[in-house]
Amino acid sequence: MNIHAPDQAGAPFKAYNKPQSPVSSYNEWDPLEEIIVGRLEGATIPSDHITVTYNLPQSAAKFYKLAAGWKYPKWMTRLAQKELDGFIRVLEVEGITVKRPDIVDFSRKYKTPWWSSRGFCVACPRDGFIVIGEEIIETPMCWRSRYFEGDAYRSLFKDYSIRGAGWTAAPRPTLKDELYNYDYTIPGPGEPLRYTVTEYEPVFDAADFVKCGRDLFYTLSNVTNKAGVEWLRQHIGADYTLHEIESRCRQPMHIDSSFMPLAPGKVLVNPVYIDVERLPPILKKWDVLICPTPDPGVGIMSKISMCSPWTSMNVLMLDEKKVVVDASQPTLIKAFKDWGFTPIDIPFLAYGPFGGAFHCATLDIRRKGTLQSYF
Repeated sequence: MNIHAPDQAGAPFKAYNKPQSPVSSYNEWDPLEEIIVGRLEGATIPSDHITVTYNLPQSAAKFYKLAAGWKYPKWMTRLAQKELDGFIRVLEVEGITVKRPDIVDFSRKYKTPWWSSRGFCVACPRDGFIVIGEEIIETPMCWRSRYFEGDAYRSLFKDYSIRGAGWTAAPRPTLKDELYNYDYTIPGPGEPLRYTVTEYEPVFDAADFVKCGRDLFYTLSNVTNKAGVEWLRQHIGADYTLHEIESRCRQPMHIDSSFMPLAPGKVLVNPVYIDVERLPPILKKWDVLICPTPDPGVGIMSKISMCSPWTSMNVLMLDEKKVVVDASQPTLIKAFKDWGFTPIDIPFLAYGPFGGAFHCATLDIRRKGTLQSYF
């Protein structure tokens, strides 16, 4: 694309080329070149709220309710930081450029005209941002404790923007009480799904979407409503098609513990949360790999994890073969080998109390590939 600009008043316009964007990611598996990895510094246990309470495993919910608003204990942060450092070293050894958000103290209280809260952390960049092609899109998250989380990434995104990347923010939500279903209870067996968020305004977490070139897959959840999906559909336009993956999870939050594309023609599916027979028809020619039941976690960090045991399948593809997987999951590691992948196993259980695993803890910035259709 040529842009014309005058050298001086009245002088002829000269053409110069738009710089090549440093941001480019169209799917979950092209060779990874640059990535943002989250931080634990300043992490604060999120303020007690319906959107937090009903997205936690019931075994851990009491701890987070009692400790809401306090900084995470140092021993928890220390264990998770050791594993995070090991993960970053592996990425760098693989030749991948690693970027980090700024350090922020999330224990500081803030308020809007309608509510007040403390923050959370920047452990999971995947939730607040999605990269589609050469554009970074900031999402309208529904957790009040995450309202200003995106500010920790502004210095990175300003740099990417100056160098040619697109940078967009969805309409920042008000997060008024009208957005939340305060009569919510977790649906019982046989009951239809219901959600903690209403359709009052568009909200969504980027982690409820995964990319397969011109096709994106998503789930509706306790953090993503139909209005949020429609905003994204309108924004990305006719070059892309969105497909819903119906979730059977009683506390749905984030597609990457239910449905994970691994390579062209291969997708990992959680057989408890997803009815394979009801997958979108375009996946009929793909290999649907059934994720094995997670191996049980060991130690206190697995017992107070914010995440479902199915975070075992929250893996990160470095290319079409190499997959980063939690070392605590020998059954899944063996399955990846049997399916023809090359697993890189890294301890990461201690990261669960901060919100996720490898896919959650990262945001792809650049993968070596182009926009294609895989269907």
